[in-house]
Amino acid sequence: MTTESTQRKEIDLPAGRIRYREAGEGKPVVFVHGYLVDGRLWDGVVDRLSDRYRCLAPDWPIGSQQIAMKPDADLTPPGIASIVASFLEALDLQDVTIVGNDSGGAMSQVLVTRHPERIGRLVLTNCDTHENFPPGVFKHLPKLAAMPGGMTLLSLPFGVPAVARRAFKPFSKAGIPDDLIASWMKPSLTDPDIKRDLKKVTVGMNSRHTLAAAEKLRNSNLPILLTWAPGDKLFPLTYAERLAGEAGNAKLVRIENSRTFVPLDQPERLAEEIAGFVL
Repeated sequence: MTTESTQRKEIDLPAGRIRYREAGEGKPVVFVHGYLVDGRLWDGVVDRLSDRYRCLAPDWPIGSQQIAMKPDADLTPPGIASIVASFLEALDLQDVTIVGNDSGGAMSQVLVTRHPERIGRLVLTNCDTHENFPPGVFKHLPKLAAMPGGMTLLSLPFGVPAVARRAFKPFSKAGIPDDLIASWMKPSLTDPDIKRDLKKVTVGMNSRHTLAAAEKLRNSNLPILLTWAPGDKLFPLTYAERLAGEAGNAKLVRIENSRTFVPLDQPERLAEEIAGFVL
């Protein structure tokens, strides 16, 4: 975030300490990033919304956070959802707009169906839904991570910068700065406690959670905005269409010229859609 009013804060929750960035005043908008990234994914969106809304972009414990969670922290999708819910409670946020991307969108669906009391609306960009969690080539990650030494084998290639950059390339049409990718990779490669957290997250990914959430959202009155980049091979538009058709109060908007990381590729368009939805 580049606005002068941005504040970087920390808060202690039952599962551990969370760092977050906050900017602006007004109705709260809380952002939920996905696997192996952090709250900076949303910087461009927050910069365009913080003149109207109170924007909070935490670094959730999904593999790239700087602070490890407590050893007994539950980092399954329901566990992450509980951490987000405890964050909302600790800050006494009401009528919250939750905005989720990638696996953070899966956590957001679990959140709004298990802890709906403080949430006013949900925005999802390209993310896991229904049986597509984890998606595509990542479906085997949970089983591999659960094997003895599995996380070490999965992590080692990403210590090579060129490999890490190649792995992230399909997620953004505009491209992701090399230093940002390196900073996302560093925590789990250098801190054994964060690597432990990442293993928990990876092993816990399972489509039963998104299928259960989709069933609970069926005919729900919760306002839902699906802002989706067509052509995404990991998160095809058909899944967004399916969720929009099942939910009782959902709207689907296509955002062109983007891939999975819509907040990086089209921050202005995404911010406009969020602002029009929150009003």
